[in-house]
Amino acid sequence: MTAAGLLAASTALIVVDVQRGFDDSAFWGPRNNPDADRNIASLVDVFAAAGLPIVFVRHDSTNPTSPLHPSRSGNHLKEYLDSAQPDLLVRKTVNSSFHGTPDLDRWLRRKQVDGLVICGITTNHCCETTARVGGNLGYRVLFAADATHTFDRTGPDGRELTADQLAHATCSNLHDEFATVVTTRTVIAALLPRS
Repeated sequence: MTAAGLLAASTALIVVDVQRGFDDSAFWGPRNNPDADRNIASLVDVFAAAGLPIVFVRHDSTNPTSPLHPSRSGNHLKEYLDSAQPDLLVRKTVNSSFHGTPDLDRWLRRKQVDGLVICGITTNHCCETTARVGGNLGYRVLFAADATHTFDRTGPDGRELTADQLAHATCSNLHDEFATVVTTRTVIAALLPRS
């Protein structure tokens, strides 16, 4: 399949939880993929240039100690998104971008969008959950793995998994099941003929 053939007839970019609070390494611990922010910004730029829908999703944590709680400055979107104008802003308190306000699925269907490109933070939580739900709802989902990042995490058995291991597991879980795992470069190449 060619790069352009990956895209659905109408595709939206879903930018998940790209919030300042995720820069708090003391709270979250070690992360992977230092290129994620640059790749997210590139996807936003190319979707905007192509005139395709862009959705920003913001996590409003209910935990008052979280950097993502609405009372904290970390709740705000990262500075590099300040100049972008999304077509929709979804606020959520759970992992899935489809379980927020306003209703993402309803908005996408009204816009006759049938494909999604998912990027953001974190790979194995809100990005993966959004991809799973989107796939189950019938969207053609592209998961731009290199435009996501996550953090090291300790499992219930006390074993620590690195962010890279968790990201690899997410990609293995999603690919050819809920989504097609792609690179930022592949998405951009698919959009260039439309730009």
